[in-house]
Amino acid sequence: MPAPLPVPPMTAALRPDTEDAVVAAVADALADDAVLEIVGRGTKRGLGHAVRARRVLDLSALSGIVLYEPEELVLSARAGTTLSDIQAALAERNQALAFEPPDWGPLYGGPARAGTLGGAVAANLSGPARIRSGAARDHVLGLRAVTGRGELVKTGGRVVKNVTGYDLCKLLTGSMGTLAALTEITVKVLPAPEKIRTLLVLGADGAMALAAMETALQSPHDVSGAAHLPAYAAARSAVSYVSGAGASVTALRVEGPAPSVEARCLALKTLLAGFGPLEELHFRNSRTLWAEIGSASLLVRGGDPLWRISVPPTAGPRVGAVLARTLGAEIVADWGGGLLWARVPAALEDAGHASVRAAIARPGGHATLVRANDAVRASVPVFQPPAPGIARLNARIRDGFDPKRILNPGRMGAEP
Repeated sequence: MPAPLPVPPMTAALRPDTEDAVVAAVADALADDAVLEIVGRGTKRGLGHAVRARRVLDLSALSGIVLYEPEELVLSARAGTTLSDIQAALAERNQALAFEPPDWGPLYGGPARAGTLGGAVAANLSGPARIRSGAARDHVLGLRAVTGRGELVKTGGRVVKNVTGYDLCKLLTGSMGTLAALTEITVKVLPAPEKIRTLLVLGADGAMALAAMETALQSPHDVSGAAHLPAYAAARSAVSYVSGAGASVTALRVEGPAPSVEARCLALKTLLAGFGPLEELHFRNSRTLWAEIGSASLLVRGGDPLWRISVPPTAGPRVGAVLARTLGAEIVADWGGGLLWARVPAALEDAGHASVRAAIARPGGHATLVRANDAVRASVPVFQPPAPGIARLNARIRDGFDPKRILNPGRMGAEP
């Protein structure tokens, strides 16, 4: 069983180890008009606004794989099951979670490899493979959860072809525990790649790097990752070919059966020869580099605020340049330029909130303040402020699931 979470003074910790106990805990809170902070292993407690609650509903004891059918590409696990345990079980059958959940624990000063399946689904976390495989919500087949009404709901199914309840699965995925406490999750799994290769284009910057990523992604070579690291970020990589490049690095990943990977990598080398010097990473170094990109570890320095910004890929270089000029931001681009990680100086009182929102206003997009101190998180919107119509719709959905607002109140912003 995982170690209990530290509990602040005057806070009651509830650690149910059965689904019925979760129902009872929520029902008790509902009867007492008490609010609950829902956590798994607490690895993403710093994501979103702080929850002011006297009771913590710790789901870490609600763990274990309850169903795994490799032939059907389906796995069900309780919400508190660690991703590392799930990935180990899948690896024994040469399978994997295709949405490549990143490890954000170290972003918040926590341990690596401690995040849970429930946390990844509640936050809809996806890694660099999202450009090809989709987000976490695209791989959730079924859910069991307890709403703020104290009711157990079941949605979706346990087979890949079952579409019953898909919309409700997608609604709960990414809701950050504000609609229901997830208790069990069924996900689609896929065969793990036999081979992985990463082609590195050295020295391309700005428009040239974007053009290299666009060229690769629009080719028939099935690129599963496309990211750009400026020289300062590349120099921090644990992969010597990257850190020793002495220049910016544009990384392009291909994976699959060995003959196919080798052929596609060779074709990409020919296609991208005009963009700069090329290097190639094999399996282990590729895994290390893409884990660094997904976890933003190349930008983690001290307690500096960190933004995760989604924009149209063609706008990525311009938005990054604006933030670098106005805020002194360091930038890493993923998803072919559609995802920007921006680290800004800690001295900025609002973590650059006004400048970030202004920079994405024209091209469109959204920005999440993934990491900042408590004072900043309390003073600025952490998530992209929704349009008025969307905000009203969100409130009506919340009314349906949690009318008394007892589950993670304020986690995603001010409550109506």
